[in-house]
Amino acid sequence: MRLNPKLLIGLGLLLVFGYFLQDLVLGQSQYAAALRRERAEKNNGFRRPETSPLSADQRQTFDSLRYFAPDRAYRFEAQLEHFSRRDTVEMPLTDGKTDKYLRWGRAKFLLDKQEYQLTLFLKADGRDTTLFAPFTDRTNGFATYGGGRYLDAPLPAADDTEVVLDFNQAYNPYCAYADGYACPVPPADNRLSVEIRAGEQSYK
Repeated sequence: MRLNPKLLIGLGLLLVFGYFLQDLVLGQSQYAAALRRERAEKNNGFRRPETSPLSADQRQTFDSLRYFAPDRAYRFEAQLEHFSRRDTVEMPLTDGKTDKYLRWGRAKFLLDKQEYQLTLFLKADGRDTTLFAPFTDRTNGFATYGGGRYLDAPLPAADDTEVVLDFNQAYNPYCAYADGYACPVPPADNRLSVEIRAGEQSYK
């Protein structure tokens, strides 16, 4: 029996589409599952006195940190700009002191067809292996901590043109849980004029 070539092409396209859809669904499921495991591990860390910013009384009633649901729409392969001159800056802390960081680069990403950017920092002491992006957005003081949140990003290679910004992994500074901590204050150029409904929400 001779098969119609158009039928074969149609079946081939259907097969390709099926694989694509399966990868999309399974990929989202696996991504969400990995995030939930990370969040469960962080909850366990908050229950242990040696790794928790919570007081003994807080730990007795602690159940779980609060998060937005995992959403891959907030994971960006952002355009990366390497700064040729990485100036040392004194980043203000909440206790009035400062901490030294290098202005390492800039990441640009599109959200709802609008371009936004974050300045990326690296601790000046050279001990960190990830870039640091403290930021504020329009959820602060409502769904999220009023002082802003933090985001870490893998340190790119010298010739990389992109960097991953995954706001599902945005987290609160320790100042969000208890007094007595000195936390970096997000700089003016990292104040995003959009809601980032991803990552950690406000504590209680």
